[in-house]
Amino acid sequence: MEQLSLFDDRQTASPLADRLRPETLEEFVGQRQLLGEGKVLRRLIDSDHIPSMIFWGPPGVGKTTLASIIAGRTHADFVNFSAVTSGIKEIKEVMARAEQSRRMGRKTLLFVDEIHRFNKAQQDAFLPFVERGSITLIGATTENPSFEVNGALLSRCKVFVLQALSEDDLTELLKRALKSPKGFGYLDIAIEEDLLRAIGAFANGDARRALNTLEMAVTNGDLDENGKTTVTREIVSQCIGDRTLLYDKKGEEHYNLISALHKSMRNSDPDAAVYWLARMLEAGEDPLYVARRLVRFASEDVGMADSRALGVAVAAYQASHFNGMPECSVNLAQAVIYLSMAPKSNSAYVAYEEAKADALRQLAEPVPLNLRNAVTGLMKDLHYGEGYQYAHDLEDKMAHMECLPPSLKGKRYYRPTREGEEAESADRLAEILHWKAEGASDPGKNSDK
Repeated sequence: MEQLSLFDDRQTASPLADRLRPETLEEFVGQRQLLGEGKVLRRLIDSDHIPSMIFWGPPGVGKTTLASIIAGRTHADFVNFSAVTSGIKEIKEVMARAEQSRRMGRKTLLFVDEIHRFNKAQQDAFLPFVERGSITLIGATTENPSFEVNGALLSRCKVFVLQALSEDDLTELLKRALKSPKGFGYLDIAIEEDLLRAIGAFANGDARRALNTLEMAVTNGDLDENGKTTVTREIVSQCIGDRTLLYDKKGEEHYNLISALHKSMRNSDPDAAVYWLARMLEAGEDPLYVARRLVRFASEDVGMADSRALGVAVAAYQASHFNGMPECSVNLAQAVIYLSMAPKSNSAYVAYEEAKADALRQLAEPVPLNLRNAVTGLMKDLHYGEGYQYAHDLEDKMAHMECLPPSLKGKRYYRPTREGEEAESADRLAEILHWKAEGASDPGKNSDK
């Protein structure tokens, strides 16, 4: 049998990403949270009860492909409509054809790519046809639909969030591309799996980017006299850059770099912290992983010295989710600089660790009766809630009441520092402890005068 050349026109007439576009749900990669057995969207598709929907997710996760598959499964006419090149005139023409099809008993599934680019009037033009059932609208957007889609239209659509594909998803997709007759299955190609994973990491959740990169690497592979194409590390490096190949997200360098970032922030060194952040992001690290570590740092190392730090870190995580790379790099840089410059206190971390140690040793320690709720008559007979004092009813808004188990009476876990805003907490705690000590020395003294 004749070995086809890599450049045979019969197989390379269209880009690899187009040739491999899935036609069934079984071929679709990713989005298991929506399309797995028993999941909501899968049930809607299988039962042919498709509502109008908005697909919200980053580029290259399959929004257009999924809409096309749904149209095929539901035996509907599929109209692919671009918000970039279309206006009111085109909308009315499509709606008129859809209305005619409805009268003939034929469904129309209208897919609107980048629906957030339509203005209010253009979006409103869909409303009567969605309400009448002339069309099933599926809009795709990379922007938050709460802000970019009109409320009237959004209220008539179910929003499904499509996630960036994982490195495992993309690696599976690339392997399929090498074996599929629609991909490179007609060629003898040698490429190591770690190189496929490097391409998947470089693609950053975007299937189209991964397939385009693989196509570039194969096209530039070394073809020997037997028709075998070898894709080397050097070729992949040229296609994606050395940085991804030198960074293993599960290896030692991953942990070394996050350690360097954490310790630089702890040492109040914003320059070093931003450098290590850049090293991680430019090597292909998941920005949400970095963002999660910043959220932890905000409480572990800044804590009560600047309570706003946690809000800054959480906002950076949300911004990274909305923007993705490379746009979110500056969001993370802002958070890293803020956390580096913030006053530091690990009092919350230390308090929890010490309390955890005691809790693990005394898991069977009963809750004091005065802290229990007496929700039944029997509980009241057993003295549940006896001795409890409601702080809001007392003059000082505090009661001379022990809240720790007897074996831990007087134990202190939270020891505030004098750093930043925590100095106020330290002063307040000193006042509370003094007030309680006075009450302990004078049992007759109480605040419910």
